[in-house]
Amino acid sequence: MARRVLYLVRHGETDWNVAGRWQGHTDIPLNARGKAQARVAADTLRSIPLAGIVSSDLSRARETAQIIAATLGTEVVSFDPDLRERAFGPFEGLTGDECLRFHAEAWRAWRQEHVAPSGAEDRATLAARVARGLRRVAEEVARDDAAALVVTHGGALRSAVAEALGAPPPPVANGAIWRVEWDARIVSAEEVAAGR
Repeated sequence: MARRVLYLVRHGETDWNVAGRWQGHTDIPLNARGKAQARVAADTLRSIPLAGIVSSDLSRARETAQIIAATLGTEVVSFDPDLRERAFGPFEGLTGDECLRFHAEAWRAWRQEHVAPSGAEDRATLAARVARGLRRVAEEVARDDAAALVVTHGGALRSAVAEALGAPPPPVANGAIWRVEWDARIVSAEEVAAGR
């Protein structure tokens, strides 16, 4: 298979993003600003030939993908749970301050040692899951003459591009777009739109 181009988009904003709540696998819809960010992402991608869109199955990504697809007249091919955000276990639904208050030792281990709390995914599990999803997109959706668009989440996106960059990038804004090249794995990655 030839090298394929994928565009990775972080979903638009949710009310939990605004409140600083950990979302993980919790299914939270877009807010009005998030829907507007999806339209901006679509406008940014307007000149890119796309073979199709694949999205995480969580509603905030699904809605983002559907808005982009409707704006561009492109098909959402599938909704893939492998493209979900990292599972954060007991931290989901909480702010950082609440994590510290209710799960002090687990929060300390997370912040200082990068140890996932019980019920959450560790980095290796997340990276392997997201790579499986991206492999399917590269092999089944992207073509030589057209990229595939993947709508995913901040932590999943950062995990995906970390190998190509040598380290995870800084936090990714809602609506941000990254262009990556796939050749059995991500071999190059660059942010093309920072999100707003």
